Amino acid sequence: MIKSQLLRPSSYDGGVTTETAADGPARRSYPKGVRRRQQILDSVIALLAQRGVDRASLRTVGEAIGVSHSALRHYFSSRDELLVEAYRTHEGQAAGDGPSADSSAVGVIIEAAERNRSIPGLVELYATLSTDALQEQHGLTREFVRGRFRSLRATLAGLIAEEQRARAGQAGAAGIDPMDAAALVIAASDGLQIQWLLDPDAVDVGRSLAILDRLLAGSTRPEAI
Repeated sequence: MIKSQLLRPSSYDGGVTTETAADGPARRSYPKGVRRRQQILDSVIALLAQRGVDRASLRTVGEAIGVSHSALRHYFSSRDELLVEAYRTHEGQAAGDGPSADSSAVGVIIEAAERNRSIPGLVELYATLSTDALQEQHGLTREFVRGRFRSLRATLAGLIAEEQRARAGQAGAAGIDPMDAAALVIAASDGLQIQWLLDPDAVDVGRSLAILDRLLAGSTRPEAI
């Protein structure tokens, strides 16, 4: 994602929100506009959850949710920006549920995979963003996906490191680098979700990830015995 195109709220003053680009001038948005943008995102998320992302352009999305093309372009300058912000918003809303307090690193991903079972269209959106990120013309998407990977690796590595400290002196995954393990967990999850999208009756993402959880835990957990 091109950082200069990312506008994030930075202050609230007298009912006017100032959004500041990473290397550009500030832009002031009024609450009505912020609310309208969120309404559009909510509608787009619902649409993508139901239909998936295939052939989704600004024009076709606008027609499907009853928003004119010009109005949609007012809030989102490109298809990439719309899809990125839709997924970012969806993931932020899903994170509100939060993982179980005793979840392992893999457990966190398993819980997310279970939630995703009811919204294959948004799993497809994530797969599309990941694929688009490999292409130079999708610079905005690339920065989003790369940043998401970095953040998720750090979060999972922290959980893995905590598990290792709790198992200090015991057999298992103590010798594994947490960042390497975190990257492996993400790779397994992403690959399994693609297989699930293509053949949902043959692949159980949660069950397969549970095997990885036991492998990382070694023989220190009762369920691994």
